[in-house]
Amino acid sequence: MRSLLLAHFCFSVLMLALSVISGEQTDRKPNFVLMMVDDLGIGDVGCYGNNTIRTPNIDRLASEGIKLTQHIAAAPLCTPSRAAFLTGRHALRSGMDSVGGAPVLLFLAGSGGLPPNETTFPKRLQQQGYTTGLVGKWHLGVSCEHRGDHCHHPNQHGFSYFYGMPFTLFDDCQPGRDTVIMEEVQVSLQNLTTLLGIGLITLVCLRMLGILSVSLLLLTALFVFTVLITAVWFIPFKLLPIWNCIIMRNQEVIEQPLTLETLPQRLLDESLNFIKRNADRPFLLFFSFVHVHSPLFINPAFAGKSRHGCYGDNLEEVDWMIGQVTDMVDSLGLTNNTLMHFTSDHGGHLELVDAEMGQTGGWNGIFKGGKAMGGWEGGIRVPGIFRWPGRLAAGKVIDEPTSLMDLYPTLKYLAKDTRPDRNLDGHNLMPLLEGQIERSEHEFMFHYCGVNISAVRWHPPGSDSVYKVHYLTPKFSPPGAIGCYDAGICFCSSKQPRHNPPLLYDIFHDPSESRPLMPDTEPRYAEILQRTARAVKNHQNTLTNEQLWDDDGSQPVAGAGAPAVESQMTMNKILWRPWLQPCCGTFPFCGCKEEK
Repeated sequence: MRSLLLAHFCFSVLMLALSVISGEQTDRKPNFVLMMVDDLGIGDVGCYGNNTIRTPNIDRLASEGIKLTQHIAAAPLCTPSRAAFLTGRHALRSGMDSVGGAPVLLFLAGSGGLPPNETTFPKRLQQQGYTTGLVGKWHLGVSCEHRGDHCHHPNQHGFSYFYGMPFTLFDDCQPGRDTVIMEEVQVSLQNLTTLLGIGLITLVCLRMLGILSVSLLLLTALFVFTVLITAVWFIPFKLLPIWNCIIMRNQEVIEQPLTLETLPQRLLDESLNFIKRNADRPFLLFFSFVHVHSPLFINPAFAGKSRHGCYGDNLEEVDWMIGQVTDMVDSLGLTNNTLMHFTSDHGGHLELVDAEMGQTGGWNGIFKGGKAMGGWEGGIRVPGIFRWPGRLAAGKVIDEPTSLMDLYPTLKYLAKDTRPDRNLDGHNLMPLLEGQIERSEHEFMFHYCGVNISAVRWHPPGSDSVYKVHYLTPKFSPPGAIGCYDAGICFCSSKQPRHNPPLLYDIFHDPSESRPLMPDTEPRYAEILQRTARAVKNHQNTLTNEQLWDDDGSQPVAGAGAPAVESQMTMNKILWRPWLQPCCGTFPFCGCKEEK
Protein backbone atom coordinates (compact mmCIF):
# COMPACT_ATOMS: atom_id res chain seq x y z
CA MET A 1 0.00 0.00 0.00
CA ARG A 2 2.82 2.36 1.00
CA SER A 3 4.61 1.68 -2.30
CA LEU A 4 1.43 2.45 -4.23
CA LEU A 5 1.06 5.77 -2.43
CA LEU A 6 4.73 6.58 -3.09
CA ALA A 7 4.33 5.74 -6.78
CA HIS A 8 1.20 7.88 -7.00
CA PHE A 9 3.02 10.77 -5.29
CA CYS A 10 6.00 10.51 -7.65
CA PHE A 11 3.69 10.37 -10.68
CA SER A 12 1.85 13.48 -9.47
CA VAL A 13 5.12 15.39 -8.97
CA LEU A 14 6.31 14.34 -12.42
CA MET A 15 3.08 15.46 -14.07
CA LEU A 16 3.21 18.77 -12.18
CA ALA A 17 6.80 19.34 -13.32
CA LEU A 18 5.88 18.54 -16.92
CA SER A 19 2.93 20.90 -16.79
CA VAL A 20 5.14 23.68 -15.41
CA ILE A 21 7.74 23.11 -18.14
CA SER A 22 5.02 22.97 -20.76
CA GLY A 23 3.49 26.15 -19.40
CA GLU A 24 6.84 27.92 -19.48
CA GLN A 25 7.36 26.88 -23.10
CA THR A 26 3.86 27.98 -24.01
CA ASP A 27 4.18 31.34 -22.25
CA ARG A 28 7.68 32.06 -23.49
CA LYS A 29 7.80 34.81 -26.06
CA PRO A 30 9.03 33.81 -29.53
CA ASN A 31 12.53 34.44 -30.80
CA PHE A 32 13.15 36.46 -33.95
CA VAL A 33 15.90 35.90 -36.53
CA LEU A 34 15.81 38.55 -39.25
CA MET A 35 18.17 38.19 -42.21
CA MET A 36 18.54 41.07 -44.67
CA VAL A 37 20.84 40.92 -47.69
CA ASP A 38 22.26 44.13 -49.15
CA ASP A 39 21.32 45.04 -52.76
CA LEU A 40 19.81 41.61 -53.52
CA GLY A 41 17.51 41.43 -56.53
CA ILE A 42 14.28 39.49 -56.18
CA GLY A 43 15.11 37.65 -59.40
CA ASP A 44 18.33 36.27 -57.90
CA VAL A 45 16.60 33.73 -55.64
CA GLY A 46 15.51 30.25 -56.70
CA CYS A 47 12.06 30.29 -55.08
CA TYR A 48 11.37 33.60 -56.86
CA GLY A 49 12.07 32.16 -60.29
CA ASN A 50 15.84 31.93 -60.68
CA ASN A 51 16.88 28.50 -61.96
CA THR A 52 20.61 29.13 -62.43
CA ILE A 53 21.83 30.42 -59.03
CA ARG A 54 21.62 27.74 -56.34
CA THR A 55 19.82 28.93 -53.19
CA PRO A 56 18.58 25.70 -51.56
CA ASN A 57 18.62 27.07 -48.01
CA ILE A 58 16.63 30.18 -48.85
CA ASP A 59 14.26 27.98 -50.86
CA ARG A 60 13.93 25.71 -47.84
CA LEU A 61 12.76 28.63 -45.70
CA ALA A 62 10.07 29.32 -48.30
CA SER A 63 8.97 25.68 -48.53
CA GLU A 64 8.74 25.44 -44.74
CA GLY A 65 7.08 28.84 -44.39
CA ILE A 66 5.31 31.60 -46.28
CA LYS A 67 6.53 33.42 -49.37
CA LEU A 68 5.33 36.96 -50.03
CA THR A 69 5.42 37.89 -53.70
CA GLN A 70 4.62 41.61 -53.36
CA HIS A 71 6.88 42.57 -50.46
CA ILE A 72 7.92 46.21 -50.82
CA ALA A 73 10.85 48.23 -49.47
CA ALA A 74 10.00 51.73 -48.27
CA ALA A 75 12.80 53.21 -50.39
CA PRO A 76 15.04 52.06 -53.26
CA LEU A 77 18.26 52.87 -51.33
CA CYS A 78 19.78 51.40 -48.19
CA THR A 79 19.89 54.25 -45.63
CA PRO A 80 16.22 55.34 -45.96
CA SER A 81 15.00 51.76 -46.47
CA ARG A 82 16.73 50.51 -43.31
CA ALA A 83 15.53 53.49 -41.29
CA ALA A 84 11.95 52.72 -42.33
CA PHE A 85 12.43 49.01 -41.63
CA LEU A 86 13.58 49.63 -38.04
CA THR A 87 10.99 52.31 -37.23
CA GLY A 88 7.93 51.05 -39.08
CA ARG A 89 7.62 54.51 -40.63
CA HIS A 90 8.68 56.18 -43.84
CA ALA A 91 12.20 57.57 -43.54
CA LEU A 92 10.87 61.08 -44.15
CA ARG A 93 9.29 60.99 -40.67
CA SER A 94 12.69 60.69 -39.01
CA GLY A 95 14.60 62.98 -41.38
CA MET A 96 16.39 60.07 -43.06
CA ASP A 97 15.45 60.84 -46.67
CA SER A 98 17.65 62.83 -49.02
CA VAL A 99 16.75 66.48 -49.61
CA GLY A 100 18.80 66.90 -52.75
CA GLY A 101 22.28 66.13 -51.42
CA ALA A 102 23.68 62.64 -51.08
CA PRO A 103 21.03 59.89 -51.21
CA VAL A 104 22.73 57.85 -48.44
CA LEU A 105 25.23 58.50 -45.66
CA LEU A 106 28.70 58.80 -47.24
CA PHE A 107 31.07 59.20 -44.28
CA LEU A 108 31.14 57.34 -41.00
CA ALA A 109 32.31 60.59 -39.38
CA GLY A 110 29.34 62.65 -40.57
CA SER A 111 26.91 63.94 -37.95
CA GLY A 112 23.75 62.64 -39.65
CA GLY A 113 22.00 59.46 -38.62
CA LEU A 114 18.89 57.91 -37.13
CA PRO A 115 17.82 60.46 -34.46
CA PRO A 116 18.41 59.36 -30.86
CA ASN A 117 14.78 59.99 -29.94
CA GLU A 118 13.46 57.74 -32.73
CA THR A 119 11.73 54.52 -31.67
CA THR A 120 12.82 51.23 -33.24
CA PHE A 121 11.47 47.71 -32.85
CA PRO A 122 14.64 46.52 -31.03
CA LYS A 123 14.02 49.29 -28.47
CA ARG A 124 10.47 48.06 -27.96
CA LEU A 125 11.59 44.44 -27.70
CA GLN A 126 14.31 45.36 -25.20
CA GLN A 127 11.63 46.87 -23.00
CA GLN A 128 9.72 43.58 -23.25
CA GLY A 129 12.66 41.62 -21.87
CA TYR A 130 14.34 40.61 -25.13
CA THR A 131 18.08 40.29 -25.65
CA THR A 132 18.72 42.03 -28.96
CA GLY A 133 21.66 41.79 -31.32
CA LEU A 134 22.74 43.26 -34.63
CA VAL A 135 25.47 41.55 -36.64
CA GLY A 136 26.66 43.11 -39.91
CA LYS A 137 25.81 46.38 -41.60
CA TRP A 138 24.31 49.42 -39.85
CA HIS A 139 24.73 52.53 -42.11
CA LEU A 140 22.51 54.78 -39.97
CA GLY A 141 25.18 56.97 -38.37
CA VAL A 142 27.36 56.83 -35.26
CA SER A 143 27.95 60.15 -33.47
CA CYS A 144 26.39 63.62 -33.34
CA GLU A 145 28.67 66.19 -31.75
CA HIS A 146 31.88 64.49 -30.65
CA ARG A 147 33.69 61.20 -31.06
CA GLY A 148 32.27 58.81 -28.53
CA ASP A 149 28.79 60.25 -27.97
CA HIS A 150 27.47 57.37 -30.17
CA CYS A 151 24.06 59.04 -30.41
CA HIS A 152 23.17 57.18 -33.64
CA HIS A 153 24.93 53.93 -32.71
CA PRO A 154 23.02 50.58 -32.71
CA ASN A 155 23.46 50.34 -28.93
CA GLN A 156 21.44 53.56 -28.60
CA HIS A 157 18.67 52.21 -30.82
CA GLY A 158 17.80 49.06 -28.91
CA PHE A 159 20.52 46.59 -29.81
CA SER A 160 22.10 45.14 -26.67
CA TYR A 161 24.94 43.76 -28.76
CA PHE A 162 26.51 44.97 -31.99
CA TYR A 163 29.27 43.45 -34.07
CA GLY A 164 29.95 44.57 -37.60
CA MET A 165 30.33 47.55 -39.89
CA PRO A 166 28.81 50.76 -38.51
CA PHE A 167 29.02 52.00 -42.10
CA THR A 168 28.57 49.90 -45.23
CA LEU A 169 30.72 48.05 -47.72
CA PHE A 170 31.97 50.39 -50.46
CA ASP A 171 34.53 49.80 -53.21
CA ASP A 172 36.97 51.88 -51.18
CA CYS A 173 37.14 49.00 -48.69
CA GLN A 174 38.90 46.76 -51.22
CA PRO A 175 42.53 47.65 -52.02
CA GLY A 176 43.01 48.62 -55.63
CA ARG A 177 39.41 49.57 -56.29
CA ASP A 178 38.40 53.03 -57.49
CA THR A 179 36.53 55.28 -55.11
CA VAL A 180 32.79 55.79 -55.53
CA ILE A 181 32.21 58.56 -52.97
CA MET A 182 31.76 62.08 -54.36
CA GLU A 183 33.93 61.32 -57.39
CA GLU A 184 33.25 64.66 -59.10
CA VAL A 185 34.17 66.60 -55.97
CA GLN A 186 37.36 64.59 -55.62
CA VAL A 187 38.35 65.29 -59.24
CA SER A 188 37.64 69.02 -58.83
CA LEU A 189 39.70 69.26 -55.64
CA GLN A 190 42.53 67.25 -57.18
CA ASN A 191 42.58 69.48 -60.28
CA LEU A 192 42.55 72.60 -58.10
CA THR A 193 45.44 71.22 -56.04
CA THR A 194 47.41 70.50 -59.22
CA LEU A 195 46.80 73.99 -60.62
CA LEU A 196 47.79 75.63 -57.34
CA GLY A 197 50.92 73.51 -57.16
CA ILE A 198 51.91 74.36 -60.72
CA GLY A 199 51.20 78.03 -60.10
CA LEU A 200 53.26 78.06 -56.92
CA ILE A 201 56.24 76.36 -58.56
CA THR A 202 56.03 78.74 -61.54
CA LEU A 203 56.01 81.83 -59.32
CA VAL A 204 58.97 80.54 -57.30
CA CYS A 205 60.96 79.90 -60.48
CA LEU A 206 60.14 83.33 -61.92
CA ARG A 207 61.18 84.98 -58.67
CA MET A 208 64.46 83.06 -58.52
CA LEU A 209 65.26 83.96 -62.13
CA GLY A 210 64.48 87.60 -61.48
CA ILE A 211 61.84 87.68 -64.20
CA LEU A 212 59.00 88.58 -61.84
CA SER A 213 59.04 90.30 -58.48
CA VAL A 214 56.88 88.25 -56.13
CA SER A 215 56.79 88.97 -52.41
CA LEU A 216 57.79 86.21 -50.04
CA LEU A 217 54.58 86.84 -48.07
CA LEU A 218 52.45 86.09 -51.15
CA LEU A 219 54.39 82.91 -51.87
CA THR A 220 54.01 81.80 -48.25
CA ALA A 221 50.27 82.48 -48.32
CA LEU A 222 49.90 80.59 -51.59
CA PHE A 223 51.91 77.68 -50.19
CA VAL A 224 49.73 77.49 -47.06
CA PHE A 225 46.56 77.69 -49.16
CA THR A 226 47.82 74.89 -51.45
CA VAL A 227 48.60 72.69 -48.45
CA LEU A 228 45.12 73.31 -47.00
CA ILE A 229 43.37 72.46 -50.29
CA THR A 230 45.52 69.34 -50.63
CA ALA A 231 44.57 68.30 -47.08
CA VAL A 232 40.87 68.90 -47.77
CA TRP A 233 41.11 66.56 -50.74
CA PHE A 234 43.63 63.98 -49.57
CA ILE A 235 42.75 63.35 -45.91
CA PRO A 236 38.99 62.67 -46.18
CA PHE A 237 39.03 60.89 -49.55
CA LYS A 238 42.36 59.12 -50.00
CA LEU A 239 42.23 57.68 -46.49
CA LEU A 240 38.64 56.45 -46.81
CA PRO A 241 39.54 52.77 -46.17
CA ILE A 242 40.77 53.84 -42.74
CA TRP A 243 37.86 56.17 -41.97
CA ASN A 244 34.88 54.19 -43.31
CA CYS A 245 35.94 50.54 -43.45
CA ILE A 246 36.04 49.52 -39.81
CA ILE A 247 34.60 46.87 -37.50
CA MET A 248 33.13 47.65 -34.11
CA ARG A 249 32.09 45.43 -31.24
CA ASN A 250 29.50 47.47 -29.42
CA GLN A 251 31.13 50.93 -29.16
CA GLU A 252 34.74 49.82 -29.49
CA VAL A 253 36.62 49.90 -32.78
CA ILE A 254 38.33 46.51 -33.02
CA GLU A 255 39.62 46.60 -36.61
CA GLN A 256 40.64 49.59 -38.74
CA PRO A 257 40.78 49.19 -41.66
CA LEU A 258 38.94 45.89 -41.90
CA THR A 259 40.29 42.71 -43.48
CA LEU A 260 37.76 42.00 -46.19
CA GLU A 261 38.66 38.35 -46.89
CA THR A 262 37.75 37.06 -43.41
CA LEU A 263 34.71 39.28 -42.78
CA PRO A 264 31.91 36.89 -43.92
CA GLN A 265 33.05 34.04 -41.68
CA ARG A 266 33.45 36.37 -38.72
CA LEU A 267 29.93 37.74 -39.18
CA LEU A 268 28.55 34.22 -39.42
CA ASP A 269 30.40 33.10 -36.29
CA GLU A 270 29.10 36.09 -34.36
CA SER A 271 25.53 35.34 -35.43
CA LEU A 272 25.76 31.67 -34.46
CA ASN A 273 27.36 32.49 -31.12
CA PHE A 274 24.67 35.07 -30.36
CA ILE A 275 21.96 32.45 -30.90
CA LYS A 276 23.80 29.92 -28.72
CA ARG A 277 24.38 32.42 -25.91
CA ASN A 278 20.72 33.38 -25.78
CA ALA A 279 18.99 30.07 -26.50
CA ASP A 280 17.38 30.02 -23.05
CA ARG A 281 15.81 33.49 -23.23
CA PRO A 282 13.76 35.46 -25.79
CA PHE A 283 16.07 37.07 -28.33
CA LEU A 284 16.11 39.13 -31.49
CA LEU A 285 18.95 38.65 -33.96
CA PHE A 286 19.16 40.99 -36.93
CA PHE A 287 21.75 39.46 -39.27
CA SER A 288 22.39 42.33 -41.67
CA PHE A 289 24.56 40.89 -44.45
CA VAL A 290 27.26 42.99 -46.08
CA HIS A 291 26.84 40.78 -49.19
CA VAL A 292 25.99 41.32 -52.08
CA HIS A 293 26.86 45.01 -52.18
CA SER A 294 29.97 45.85 -54.18
CA PRO A 295 32.82 45.05 -53.75
CA LEU A 296 32.12 41.36 -53.98
CA PHE A 297 33.96 38.79 -51.89
CA ILE A 298 36.24 36.15 -53.35
CA ASN A 299 35.99 33.11 -51.10
CA PRO A 300 37.98 30.11 -52.42
CA ALA A 301 35.24 27.78 -51.18
CA PHE A 302 32.71 29.41 -53.53
CA ALA A 303 34.78 31.13 -56.23
CA GLY A 304 33.93 29.90 -59.71
CA LYS A 305 31.20 27.55 -58.48
CA SER A 306 28.16 29.43 -59.78
CA ARG A 307 26.98 30.04 -63.32
CA HIS A 308 26.80 33.80 -62.74
CA GLY A 309 30.38 34.74 -62.05
CA CYS A 310 31.49 36.41 -58.86
CA TYR A 311 28.03 37.78 -58.08
CA GLY A 312 26.52 34.30 -58.23
CA ASP A 313 29.38 32.95 -56.09
CA ASN A 314 28.60 35.58 -53.46
CA LEU A 315 24.91 34.80 -53.40
CA GLU A 316 25.58 31.08 -53.05
CA GLU A 317 27.85 31.92 -50.11
CA VAL A 318 25.01 33.93 -48.57
CA ASP A 319 22.69 30.97 -49.04
CA TRP A 320 25.18 28.69 -47.27
CA MET A 321 25.42 31.15 -44.38
CA ILE A 322 21.64 31.23 -44.08
CA GLY A 323 21.66 27.44 -43.98
CA GLN A 324 24.14 27.58 -41.08
CA VAL A 325 21.91 29.96 -39.14
CA THR A 326 18.83 27.82 -39.79
CA ASP A 327 20.64 24.67 -38.71
CA MET A 328 21.75 26.38 -35.49
CA VAL A 329 18.17 27.37 -34.66
CA ASP A 330 16.98 23.82 -35.34
CA SER A 331 19.81 22.08 -33.48
CA LEU A 332 19.05 24.05 -30.31
CA GLY A 333 15.41 22.97 -30.38
CA LEU A 334 14.20 26.51 -31.10
CA THR A 335 12.45 25.77 -34.40
CA ASN A 336 8.85 25.97 -33.24
CA ASN A 337 9.43 29.08 -31.16
CA THR A 338 11.45 31.14 -33.65
CA LEU A 339 10.14 33.37 -36.41
CA MET A 340 12.74 33.59 -39.19
CA HIS A 341 12.50 36.28 -41.85
CA PHE A 342 14.53 36.65 -45.05
CA THR A 343 14.55 39.75 -47.23
CA SER A 344 16.64 42.44 -49.00
CA ASP A 345 16.81 46.16 -48.28
CA HIS A 346 15.87 47.05 -51.89
CA GLY A 347 16.29 45.83 -55.46
CA GLY A 348 19.45 44.91 -57.31
CA HIS A 349 21.89 47.44 -58.77
CA LEU A 350 21.44 46.99 -62.53
CA GLU A 351 24.15 49.36 -63.69
CA LEU A 352 26.94 47.67 -61.73
CA VAL A 353 29.29 46.10 -64.27
CA ASP A 354 32.96 45.22 -63.78
CA ALA A 355 35.40 45.01 -66.68
CA GLU A 356 36.79 41.68 -65.42
CA MET A 357 33.86 40.16 -63.51
CA GLY A 358 31.02 41.24 -65.79
CA GLN A 359 27.66 41.95 -64.14
CA THR A 360 28.29 42.48 -60.43
CA GLY A 361 24.86 43.81 -59.48
CA GLY A 362 21.60 41.96 -58.87
CA TRP A 363 18.83 40.89 -61.20
CA ASN A 364 15.25 41.93 -60.54
CA GLY A 365 13.52 39.36 -62.71
CA ILE A 366 10.61 40.59 -64.78
CA PHE A 367 10.34 43.82 -62.81
CA LYS A 368 11.34 47.13 -64.36
CA GLY A 369 14.17 49.19 -62.91
CA GLY A 370 16.39 48.62 -59.91
CA LYS A 371 18.25 50.22 -57.04
CA ALA A 372 17.68 53.98 -56.60
CA MET A 373 15.03 54.13 -59.34
CA GLY A 374 12.16 55.68 -57.42
CA GLY A 375 8.92 53.76 -57.69
CA TRP A 376 9.80 51.32 -60.47
CA GLU A 377 9.03 47.86 -59.17
CA GLY A 378 12.51 46.42 -59.64
CA GLY A 379 13.98 48.83 -57.12
CA ILE A 380 11.49 48.20 -54.32
CA ARG A 381 10.02 44.69 -54.70
CA VAL A 382 12.11 42.39 -52.51
CA PRO A 383 12.00 38.78 -51.30
CA GLY A 384 9.83 38.27 -48.24
CA ILE A 385 9.94 34.87 -46.52
CA PHE A 386 8.60 33.98 -43.05
CA ARG A 387 9.28 30.61 -41.45
CA TRP A 388 7.73 29.52 -38.17
CA PRO A 389 6.88 25.79 -38.08
CA GLY A 390 3.83 25.03 -35.99
CA ARG A 391 2.55 28.59 -36.29
CA LEU A 392 2.69 29.43 -40.01
CA ALA A 393 1.56 27.12 -42.80
CA ALA A 394 4.33 25.53 -44.86
CA GLY A 395 4.57 26.28 -48.57
CA LYS A 396 1.98 29.05 -48.56
CA VAL A 397 2.24 31.91 -51.07
CA ILE A 398 0.66 35.33 -50.49
CA ASP A 399 0.34 37.77 -53.37
CA GLU A 400 -0.99 40.72 -51.37
CA PRO A 401 0.96 44.01 -51.01
CA THR A 402 3.13 44.03 -47.86
CA SER A 403 5.97 46.22 -46.65
CA LEU A 404 9.29 45.99 -44.86
CA MET A 405 7.74 48.53 -42.48
CA ASP A 406 5.30 45.81 -41.39
CA LEU A 407 8.02 44.11 -39.35
CA TYR A 408 7.84 46.73 -36.60
CA PRO A 409 4.13 46.27 -35.72
CA THR A 410 4.35 42.51 -36.30
CA LEU A 411 7.21 41.99 -33.85
CA LYS A 412 5.60 44.38 -31.40
CA TYR A 413 2.41 42.32 -31.50
CA LEU A 414 4.21 39.00 -31.07
CA ALA A 415 6.20 40.40 -28.13
CA LYS A 416 2.87 41.36 -26.51
CA ASP A 417 3.78 45.03 -26.49
CA THR A 418 0.48 46.90 -26.11
CA ARG A 419 1.84 50.29 -25.10
CA PRO A 420 0.86 53.37 -27.14
CA ASP A 421 2.98 54.21 -30.15
CA ARG A 422 3.46 56.88 -32.78
CA ASN A 423 1.81 57.04 -36.18
CA LEU A 424 3.04 53.95 -38.06
CA ASP A 425 3.06 53.24 -41.78
CA GLY A 426 3.34 49.47 -41.34
CA HIS A 427 0.69 46.93 -40.33
CA ASN A 428 0.77 43.78 -38.24
CA LEU A 429 1.25 40.91 -40.70
CA MET A 430 0.15 38.04 -38.45
CA PRO A 431 -3.57 38.09 -39.40
CA LEU A 432 -2.55 37.85 -43.06
CA LEU A 433 0.18 35.26 -42.49
CA GLU A 434 -2.06 33.07 -40.32
CA GLY A 435 -4.98 33.25 -42.75
CA GLN A 436 -7.31 35.20 -40.48
CA ILE A 437 -7.71 37.76 -43.26
CA GLU A 438 -7.16 37.35 -46.99
CA ARG A 439 -6.42 40.94 -48.00
CA SER A 440 -3.55 43.17 -47.00
CA GLU A 441 -4.32 46.18 -44.84
CA HIS A 442 -2.28 48.27 -47.29
CA GLU A 443 -4.93 49.73 -49.54
CA PHE A 444 -2.51 52.49 -50.52
CA MET A 445 1.29 52.42 -50.47
CA PHE A 446 3.52 55.44 -51.07
CA HIS A 447 6.84 55.04 -52.82
CA TYR A 448 9.41 57.68 -51.95
CA CYS A 449 12.56 58.62 -53.79
CA GLY A 450 14.29 61.10 -51.55
CA VAL A 451 11.67 63.40 -50.03
CA ASN A 452 9.42 63.13 -53.08
CA ILE A 453 6.57 60.67 -53.55
CA SER A 454 7.49 59.21 -56.90
CA ALA A 455 4.66 56.67 -57.11
CA VAL A 456 1.57 55.35 -55.31
CA ARG A 457 -0.05 51.94 -55.51
CA TRP A 458 -3.74 51.34 -54.88
CA HIS A 459 -5.26 47.93 -54.18
CA PRO A 460 -9.01 48.65 -54.46
CA PRO A 461 -11.31 46.68 -52.15
CA GLY A 462 -13.01 43.80 -53.94
CA SER A 463 -10.52 43.83 -56.83
CA ASP A 464 -7.45 41.81 -57.73
CA SER A 465 -5.96 44.82 -59.51
CA VAL A 466 -3.09 46.77 -57.98
CA TYR A 467 -2.81 50.11 -59.72
CA LYS A 468 0.48 51.98 -59.72
CA VAL A 469 0.56 55.71 -60.44
CA HIS A 470 3.98 57.20 -61.27
CA TYR A 471 4.47 60.94 -60.76
CA LEU A 472 8.26 60.99 -61.12
CA THR A 473 10.55 58.53 -62.89
CA PRO A 474 14.31 58.66 -63.48
CA LYS A 475 15.63 59.65 -66.87
CA PHE A 476 17.41 56.58 -68.21
CA SER A 477 20.66 56.89 -70.12
CA PRO A 478 21.70 56.17 -72.75
CA PRO A 479 18.32 56.51 -74.48
CA GLY A 480 16.51 53.18 -74.69
CA ALA A 481 18.29 51.68 -71.67
CA ILE A 482 16.50 50.52 -68.52
CA GLY A 483 18.86 52.21 -66.12
CA CYS A 484 21.20 55.16 -65.67
CA TYR A 485 24.30 53.56 -67.14
CA ASP A 486 26.03 56.83 -67.99
CA ALA A 487 25.97 57.92 -64.33
CA GLY A 488 26.26 54.43 -62.86
CA ILE A 489 23.15 54.90 -60.72
CA CYS A 490 19.87 56.84 -60.89
CA PHE A 491 19.63 59.71 -58.42
CA CYS A 492 16.43 60.85 -56.74
CA SER A 493 15.72 64.54 -57.24
CA SER A 494 12.93 66.92 -58.15
CA LYS A 495 14.67 67.30 -61.54
CA GLN A 496 13.40 63.90 -62.62
CA PRO A 497 10.79 63.95 -65.38
CA ARG A 498 7.40 64.75 -63.84
CA HIS A 499 4.52 63.10 -65.65
CA ASN A 500 1.34 65.05 -66.34
CA PRO A 501 -0.86 63.11 -66.49
CA PRO A 502 0.88 60.49 -64.35
CA LEU A 503 1.87 57.11 -65.76
CA LEU A 504 -0.62 54.41 -64.76
CA TYR A 505 -0.15 50.62 -64.67
CA ASP A 506 -2.05 47.66 -63.29
CA ILE A 507 0.81 45.62 -61.84
CA PHE A 508 -1.44 42.66 -61.09
CA HIS A 509 -1.97 42.12 -64.82
CA ASP A 510 1.21 43.88 -65.96
CA PRO A 511 3.90 43.31 -63.29
CA SER A 512 6.70 44.41 -65.63
CA GLU A 513 5.06 47.85 -66.02
CA SER A 514 5.34 47.71 -69.78
CA ARG A 515 1.77 48.62 -70.84
CA PRO A 516 0.63 52.01 -69.48
CA LEU A 517 -3.12 52.36 -69.08
CA MET A 518 -5.00 55.09 -70.94
CA PRO A 519 -8.49 56.56 -70.61
CA ASP A 520 -9.65 54.48 -73.56
CA THR A 521 -8.20 51.22 -72.14
CA GLU A 522 -9.06 51.58 -68.44
CA PRO A 523 -12.67 52.46 -67.51
CA ARG A 524 -11.60 53.57 -64.01
CA TYR A 525 -8.76 55.78 -65.26
CA ALA A 526 -10.08 59.08 -63.91
CA GLU A 527 -11.24 57.51 -60.65
CA ILE A 528 -7.82 55.93 -60.04
CA LEU A 529 -5.99 59.25 -60.46
CA GLN A 530 -8.49 61.02 -58.21
CA ARG A 531 -8.39 58.39 -55.48
CA THR A 532 -4.59 58.20 -55.43
CA ALA A 533 -4.27 62.00 -55.41
CA ARG A 534 -6.64 62.14 -52.44
CA ALA A 535 -4.65 59.38 -50.70
CA VAL A 536 -1.42 61.34 -51.17
CA LYS A 537 -3.03 64.41 -49.60
CA ASN A 538 -4.33 62.39 -46.66
CA HIS A 539 -0.91 60.81 -46.19
CA GLN A 540 0.81 64.20 -46.24
CA ASN A 541 -1.62 65.42 -43.58
CA THR A 542 -0.14 62.80 -41.25
CA LEU A 543 3.23 64.54 -41.61
CA THR A 544 2.08 67.69 -39.79
CA ASN A 545 4.57 67.16 -36.98
CA GLU A 546 7.25 65.84 -39.26
CA GLN A 547 9.37 66.84 -42.21
CA LEU A 548 7.69 68.50 -45.19
CA TRP A 549 9.59 70.01 -48.10
CA ASP A 550 8.99 72.45 -50.91
CA ASP A 551 8.25 70.89 -54.28
CA ASP A 552 11.85 71.47 -55.38
CA GLY A 553 13.21 69.86 -52.20
CA SER A 554 15.13 73.02 -51.37
CA GLN A 555 13.88 73.95 -47.93
CA PRO A 556 11.85 72.50 -45.07
CA VAL A 557 8.33 73.67 -44.35
CA ALA A 558 6.62 72.95 -41.04
CA GLY A 559 3.04 71.74 -41.31
CA ALA A 560 0.22 73.01 -39.09
CA GLY A 561 2.58 75.35 -37.24
CA ALA A 562 4.69 72.46 -35.94
CA PRO A 563 8.48 72.49 -36.08
CA ALA A 564 9.91 70.50 -38.95
CA VAL A 565 11.94 67.37 -38.19
CA GLU A 566 15.60 68.11 -38.79
CA SER A 567 16.90 66.44 -41.92
CA GLN A 568 19.81 64.08 -41.29
CA MET A 569 20.73 63.86 -44.96
CA THR A 570 21.90 67.37 -45.82
CA MET A 571 25.42 67.82 -47.16
CA ASN A 572 26.31 69.68 -43.97
CA LYS A 573 25.53 66.58 -41.90
CA ILE A 574 26.96 64.04 -44.33
CA LEU A 575 30.45 65.53 -44.81
CA TRP A 576 33.46 64.13 -42.92
CA ARG A 577 34.30 65.68 -39.54
CA PRO A 578 37.61 64.62 -37.99
CA TRP A 579 36.30 65.12 -34.44
CA LEU A 580 33.58 62.53 -35.08
CA GLN A 581 35.84 59.87 -36.59
CA PRO A 582 35.77 56.53 -34.71
CA CYS A 583 39.35 55.48 -34.12
CA CYS A 584 41.32 52.73 -32.46
CA GLY A 585 44.50 54.39 -31.32
CA THR A 586 45.23 58.11 -31.20
CA PHE A 587 43.58 60.09 -33.99
CA PRO A 588 44.70 60.47 -36.76
CA PHE A 589 46.98 57.45 -36.31
CA CYS A 590 44.13 54.94 -36.34
CA GLY A 591 44.84 51.30 -36.92
CA CYS A 592 44.28 47.89 -35.35
CA LYS A 593 43.44 44.28 -36.20
CA GLU A 594 40.88 42.12 -34.43
CA GLU A 595 42.45 39.57 -32.14
CA LYS A 596 41.62 36.01 -33.10
